[in-house]
Amino acid sequence: MPTQTQRICIEDTDIHIEGEGSQTIVMIHAWPDTYRLWDEQVQAFRDDYRCVRFTLPGFDVPDARKAYTLDDLTAFIARVVEQVSPHQPVILLLHDWGCLFGYQFAQRDPHRVASIIGVDVGDGSERTPRGLGLTLAYQGWLALAWWLGGGLGNLMTRALMRLMHVPKTPAEVTAGMNYPYFLMWFGGRESYLRTARPFAPAGPMLYVYGQDKPLMFHTPGWLRRVQQRPGSRVVSFDTGHWVMLQQPERFNRVVKEWLRQGNQP
Repeated sequence: MPTQTQRICIEDTDIHIEGEGSQTIVMIHAWPDTYRLWDEQVQAFRDDYRCVRFTLPGFDVPDARKAYTLDDLTAFIARVVEQVSPHQPVILLLHDWGCLFGYQFAQRDPHRVASIIGVDVGDGSERTPRGLGLTLAYQGWLALAWWLGGGLGNLMTRALMRLMHVPKTPAEVTAGMNYPYFLMWFGGRESYLRTARPFAPAGPMLYVYGQDKPLMFHTPGWLRRVQQRPGSRVVSFDTGHWVMLQQPERFNRVVKEWLRQGNQP
């Protein structure tokens, strides 16, 4: 029997809902992706779970110039969760900036989140001088590209994308997707650095990360804290940043096994 597919609209954003099951997984992507990042996961999970995904506000509008604050994004995620699962907490499946946004939503509305699967971003970075330098270089470049916008901003964004071997077609990527980098460093009172709350998961967490990349986005202490939490687990992969694309079969298996162990509502 084919699984159910539904699309609803919340604040001009299409929300894609696929699959069966009593539990809901809300999937949140990051730069420079869209809801299609999770295609392999929806195929793997939709027989057992309702899979909910969307493209982040501002990521699907050519030449977009709006920057969305943490309050904007966590409020949007709250409206999505309320609409798709009003009576039951959800499982969050998060990647990169999606981790920051999802972690902050979970911190503000812990009763709405049953468990969290975070991919490749933990507490920020490894915080070495080299790591900080690389982070400031590429994030500053993307922030400048967003500020410049237009054709030049797109060219700058796509050039860095190629340098970083991002698994994405350049024509699909625009400078408008870079607003998280601008707000992180140049957002003033709305900077993510100022407005993000310290994150400590209230429930079980699976943290997955790739080892084959120049930067880590967690500290050793983050890994220890996650591993010490009841029902939580840390799994490393021999991949780069896009673990779910580079080793989808193993990634899906690890997530399924962890959820089946009871780390869900």
